[in-house]
Amino acid sequence: MQHQAILVLDFGGQYNQLIARRVRENKVYCEVLPYSTPIEKIREGQYSGIIFTGGPSSVSAIDAPRCDPAVFELGIPILGICYGAQLMATVLGGAVDRPEKREYGKVSLDIIKQDSLLFRRVDAHTTCWMSHTDQIIQLPSGFSATAKTSSCQTAAMEHAAKKQYAVQFHPEVQHTPQGNLMLRDFLFDVCGCTGDWHMAAFVQDAVEKVKQQVGNRKVLCALSGGVDSSVAAVLIHRAIGKNLTCIFVDHGLMRKDEGDMVVKIFREQFDMNLIRVNAQQRFLDKLSGIIEPEQKRKIIGEEFIRVFEEEAKRIGSVDFLVQGTIYPDVIESGTGDAAVIKSHHNVGGLPEDIGFEAILEPLRELFKDEVRMVGLELGIPGPLVWRQPFPGPGLGIRVIGEITEEKLVVLREADAVFRDEIAKANLDQDIHQYFAVLTGIRSVGVMGDERTYDHTIALRAVTTNDFMTADWAQIPFEVLARISNRIVNEVREVNRVVYDITSKPPATIEWE
Repeated sequence: MQHQAILVLDFGGQYNQLIARRVRENKVYCEVLPYSTPIEKIREGQYSGIIFTGGPSSVSAIDAPRCDPAVFELGIPILGICYGAQLMATVLGGAVDRPEKREYGKVSLDIIKQDSLLFRRVDAHTTCWMSHTDQIIQLPSGFSATAKTSSCQTAAMEHAAKKQYAVQFHPEVQHTPQGNLMLRDFLFDVCGCTGDWHMAAFVQDAVEKVKQQVGNRKVLCALSGGVDSSVAAVLIHRAIGKNLTCIFVDHGLMRKDEGDMVVKIFREQFDMNLIRVNAQQRFLDKLSGIIEPEQKRKIIGEEFIRVFEEEAKRIGSVDFLVQGTIYPDVIESGTGDAAVIKSHHNVGGLPEDIGFEAILEPLRELFKDEVRMVGLELGIPGPLVWRQPFPGPGLGIRVIGEITEEKLVVLREADAVFRDEIAKANLDQDIHQYFAVLTGIRSVGVMGDERTYDHTIALRAVTTNDFMTADWAQIPFEVLARISNRIVNEVREVNRVVYDITSKPPATIEWE
């Protein structure tokens, strides 16, 4: 483990890994562990600081998540956020209650103690993001209030001598504009971190972990050709070389010409053991008549695993399966006490009788932009690293309703036009994800002198830093016009194009 490290103690909130992301953005190594982690393990970690996360529970509930109270006696600086702040107050002798007025969203924050190590670079009047029902009504002994809002007299508190700090709001989210200043001051001024951790260190640590875990045994990689699985494959390949076999399942749900490109890059450029499995009809047969999104995801995920098992038997003894799971997959599939948003074939719905010793997920703790940084560190060419994110179920979740080969052909062609025009407009690195959706809606149109009754294509494009939240991309009207014109003219059976201008939340990035 790194000499300097921050422990993020997870109490089940949706923003928890975002805290870890903010820490790493400041070039400080961190680990995320559940609140139930034994005190001995925390002590052995020799952490420079600990951050308690938020969570969905009420600290007053009988079954509320609680860490070992001995953590406060370790002499390690602690920052409690939201639920973490309420837990600190309760355990250390203060009190928490549910006031008449709750606070959600952007709230004006007044700094009471300007010389606090947490706030000395923060404006006296700023904005923060609140999301709480309970609040601290009585301070623990030795603590003083350091910030307040109109509805919360203890929006922040501290015991400077013990280096224990707490904030009721969320400094990790973008909606707290000076939140990163607060986190930086905690990391550097309170915890004494130096900020010298970088992705090269992550790669080195990850490679060593794989070597220790795998040894000389065989590994099968679920290679889709997307950024996540590609980076995972190259990282594992660096660790164990030819003991890795990559299986590219051509399930017929890929974008235009992608299958051939994946095989070419990984066989020729990276000299990997790569097997291409043509399973298009198998997946279509399994998906026939299925319209419910979660059912489609689970069917596709299970078929992936079954194909891998079959290929493993042909190869011989294979002990591990690699998947390109990243943190948004994990958090949206439910982790610990977090709410489940959707299942994902990388992390949810796996058959109980999966025929591998273990799943290797070397990117599990990273966000998309961090995965790209790892990819560049591994020497993966830029065009592959910056490819569009593509979900494991592929076009299967971008065809609304039943999936057929005819619908896939329409969607591939429309999506190819969309991507081509975005690239020609030099917007491909400004927009973080963009794709076409076959909506399942047919509408009346006029082409030439004839009325038509054809498909409606929806275009989706978002900008985001972490894929946990996202805004719709404001593509210039003239670019949208060219895209629409080309799709309607070049893609048979499409007579209408619409653009999705919904943010995440309330929508998700994908339609299904």
